[in-house]
Amino acid sequence: MEIEKMAVAAKDASQQLLRLSSEDKNALLLAYADQIDQHREQLQQANEKDLVNNAGLSSALIDRLRLDQTRIDNMIAGIKQIAELTDPVGKNLSTYHHPNGMLINKVQTPIGVIGIIYESRPNVTADVAALCLKSGNAVILRGGKEAIHSNTALIELFEAAVNAYPQAKNAVQLIKETDRATIKTLVQLNGKIDLVIPRGGEGLIQTVTELATVPVIKHYKGLCHIFVDESADLTMAQAICLNAKCQRPGVCNAMETLLIHKNIARDFLPSLLKALQAEHVQCIGDEHCQSICPEIALASEKDWDTEYLDLVLSIKIVDDVKQAVNHINQHGTGHSEAIISQHPDNQKYFQQQVDAAAVYINASTRFTDGLEFGMGAEMGISTDKIHARGPMGLDELCSYKYLIEGEGQIRM
Repeated sequence: MEIEKMAVAAKDASQQLLRLSSEDKNALLLAYADQIDQHREQLQQANEKDLVNNAGLSSALIDRLRLDQTRIDNMIAGIKQIAELTDPVGKNLSTYHHPNGMLINKVQTPIGVIGIIYESRPNVTADVAALCLKSGNAVILRGGKEAIHSNTALIELFEAAVNAYPQAKNAVQLIKETDRATIKTLVQLNGKIDLVIPRGGEGLIQTVTELATVPVIKHYKGLCHIFVDESADLTMAQAICLNAKCQRPGVCNAMETLLIHKNIARDFLPSLLKALQAEHVQCIGDEHCQSICPEIALASEKDWDTEYLDLVLSIKIVDDVKQAVNHINQHGTGHSEAIISQHPDNQKYFQQQVDAAAVYINASTRFTDGLEFGMGAEMGISTDKIHARGPMGLDELCSYKYLIEGEGQIRM
C-alpha cells in the first residue's frame, strides 16, 4: 500500500536526518522560508481553490482555511525563528558519575517517524515540516480535504528547498488521498510510525484515538475559560475578554466560557455585554446573568461543555475563586484558563488548582501558541499530560537515550 511505502521511506529518512548538522538544518529552513516568500502568489492561488471548493463551510472554518499575506508572513517568521533556536538533538539532559567509574549521560534524541492528522489549517503544514526537520524527525502529513491544494503547494515548496540535501529526501511527505480510510492505515503502522498527533475537531480526535495502535498525543478541543475576580481592574478585564473571544473566535485558545464574581457582576456584565454585542457575539448565561441582563439567553447544561469556535459565549456568575476553579476543572479540557485579578492569594490559588496546560494571570488565553511562547511554531497544543503538555515545540518532539562510557566495568 502507498502509505506503507511512505512509512518505510520515512523510517529511512529519520536515520538520514541524523547526519545533518545544525548548520545544514538551519540552512534548509531558511531556504524553505525563502521559497514561501518568493512564491506567495502561487500559494495564494492554491489557497483560493480551496476557499472556492469549500464556500459552504462555516465562517470559523473558512477563517482557519484562509491564507492571507499576514498569515504567510507569520509562517515565514515562524520558520525563521525555528532556525534561530538551539538544535535539541544531542542536548545533554543530565550526567551521572557511577561509583564504579562509568559515565552515564542522558541525551535528547528525535522520536523518529511522526504521523500528523489535521484539518483545515494549511499553516500547520509549514509549521510541522519546519519543526520536524529541526528536531530530526521524519513526518507523514495527512491534512484534510478542505486544504489539499494549499497543503500540496506548501510541500512542493519544501521539496524545492531541500533538493540539494539528499539526507532530507522523504523527510516530509504528504498523503494526498483524503479518504478517511487513510487515517486507519496510518495510525496502525506499528514499527514504522513512532507517534501520531491528531489536530482537529472532537470527532477527529476520538476517531484517531479509537483506531490507533501506535502511541497518540491528543490535541483535544480548547474549552477555555476566563474568571473575572471581584478585585479585577474592570477596564483591563473587558479588554482581555474582548480579545480572547473576538480577535479570532475559530481557534482553540479563544475563550468559550466567562465566569464572573457575583460581587462585581452588576457593574461589569452590562458594560461587557454591550461591547460583545457590538462585535456580534451571541451571549448565553445562567439565571443570575438573566436577572441582570434579561436579553441574555438561558444556557443549558450542554453549553458549559461546548467549544463553539464561533462568536458565541457562555457566561456564569460564581461565588468566589474556588467555585470558579471547580467549574473549570469540571468542564474544561485542560487547554488554557485565565484569572483577571489583583488579589495575590486568589491568583496563586487559581494557578495552583486549575488543571490546564496554560494558566494565565491578567492576560488573554489567545497567547497559548508556539510562536508566542518563543518556540517558532508548534505541532499543536497537547491536552495530554504524559510526554508533552501545552504547545509542542522542538523539545517536545524529542525523546532521549542513555549514553554510557566505561573502562571494562562488569556488574557483580
